[in-house]
Amino acid sequence: MVRITVTIMLAFAAAALGQITPNVAGSRNVGNGNGDQFITGGCVNNADCGSGCCANASGVGVCSAEAAAFQNGKNGCDFVDPNAQATIAAAQAQVEKQGF
Repeated sequence: MVRITVTIMLAFAAAALGQITPNVAGSRNVGNGNGDQFITGGCVNNADCGSGCCANASGVGVCSAEAAAFQNGKNGCDFVDPNAQATIAAAQAQVEKQGF
């Protein structure tokens, strides 16, 4: 019983400390508003995401399934990035770096 409790506590601690970051493989879809971004890719608003859900992950937009919009520290859909232009510029720089 003690092992189960410790395991559960460690799992919650890991989830609380883990920060979600967008998958940079989808950088070309950030800010285009075409709904082409995949789940876990970056976004500046819901229009970027194929799922229609740009979730707030500690001030960073991450496309998410609606059912998972409050998991792993995300704060729900409808995130609108207040620094959208800087986020889009960083994504474009990542695309240049990746070459695709």
